[in-house]
Amino acid sequence: MVAALAVGGDLGRPEGRVSAPPAPPILLASTSPQRRAILEQLGIPFDLARPSYEEDDRPDADAVELTRTHAAGKARSVAGKAEMRPVLGVDTAVRLDGRLFGKPAGPEEAEEMLDALGGRTHEVVSGLCLLTPAWEVVEHEVTKVSFRELTARDLAAYISSGEWEGRAGGYAVQGLGAALVSRIEGDYLNVVGLPAALLVRLLSERFAGVYGFG
Repeated sequence: MVAALAVGGDLGRPEGRVSAPPAPPILLASTSPQRRAILEQLGIPFDLARPSYEEDDRPDADAVELTRTHAAGKARSVAGKAEMRPVLGVDTAVRLDGRLFGKPAGPEEAEEMLDALGGRTHEVVSGLCLLTPAWEVVEHEVTKVSFRELTARDLAAYISSGEWEGRAGGYAVQGLGAALVSRIEGDYLNVVGLPAALLVRLLSERFAGVYGFG
């Protein structure tokens, strides 16, 4: 009798179902195709807004402080367009021996960066800011990436691909740059451009169940 009641009755009809309202799209303060792709992969609804924040990538700056500051600056710069939705800002930098590797200005600088990273372990540091009209949280994630030894031929082939353009550290791990890497310790998607594990944790804590987490 219990089994029959569980299978039949009003619960099986559409009007008996309880549906949650759709999650409000997060406003992503970025035009990065990598960050868009990661949010799509996670099934998180979002809209885009180009941040009106000017970054100051000083080579001698502290990577954690810098990326956290940039992430918050990007999020705050578009908060007025959010219409009560959560706003997400992210900034990523590559660090080796205290030096920050930003986006190379040209092929020569890209080759110099990759040559310095070859055979070494560097850190990919991302700052993340999630804010609403009621609160703001800023955190960061660090992933260690080891490169294999790179030959002059390796460098020339990668530079000729053009994939280094617009990439912090001069490489894209989700593309041909994967061939440069021997080991990754931590969140792979952080190296791609967005610390996904950190974002999921914050959404599960701050919006339990709304975005499918927590």
